Amino acid sequence: MQLHDPGCSTICEELDVLREALRRPSLRIPLQDILELGCGTGDMTRKIADAWPTAQIRALEVDRIQLERNQARNRHTNIHYEAGPAQAVPRGAESCDAVLMFKSLHHVPLDLLDQALDEIHRVLRPGGIAWFAEPVFAGELNEIIRLFHDEQVVRNAAFDALVRASNGGRWAQTHEIHYLVTVRFSDFADFERKVMRVTHSDFGLTDALVRRVREAFKPHMGQDGARFVRPMRANLFRKADSAAC
Repeated sequence: MQLHDPGCSTICEELDVLREALRRPSLRIPLQDILELGCGTGDMTRKIADAWPTAQIRALEVDRIQLERNQARNRHTNIHYEAGPAQAVPRGAESCDAVLMFKSLHHVPLDLLDQALDEIHRVLRPGGIAWFAEPVFAGELNEIIRLFHDEQVVRNAAFDALVRASNGGRWAQTHEIHYLVTVRFSDFADFERKVMRVTHSDFGLTDALVRRVREAFKPHMGQDGARFVRPMRANLFRKADSAAC
């Protein structure tokens, strides 16, 4: 496994990366029960619901404010927003076909990362898949964000936990994909609202710090806003089927 592939130049839509990975013959399983952990604003949840309209999706979030917002604006009959952490998943054993985490594994408390991966293995049915899409600690957008929120330690710890899990002998198959995604903001106010003023974290923002971040953001503004390319890594794990367990 590789933390970062600096030579990667492929720009993709995140959902397309997942769909392409699931076209592998060994991963072609019916997706009827999907569990998303750390769904955040639910943007990806809605895309998943549209891509797999016959699947039932349970999207868990620990931020109560964001959870209530997601529940209030939910228009998908196949999405169920619920409270719950990755390290204590409120689902029965072997109850899910897929567990998905988009940019959320590194938000699990460091001392509970291994426990979270154990929980994911527990709730997956034999042959089920776990998908971990994580932002790489690199790139111009990362350099701006690290001015007020440096995630290098937690992102590295999340990767190390995946390495430990892959070496544990409980997963039948693992696969790693490196890719780039485009991130756009209409202006600094849009960036501040979406990244700096999130409800799940307090970054200790001061007027001076906001000004410093604004100055770093300013050179990236164009007529159509600011566009960044974020390096990503996705790790796909498949649970051994019942015959191999």
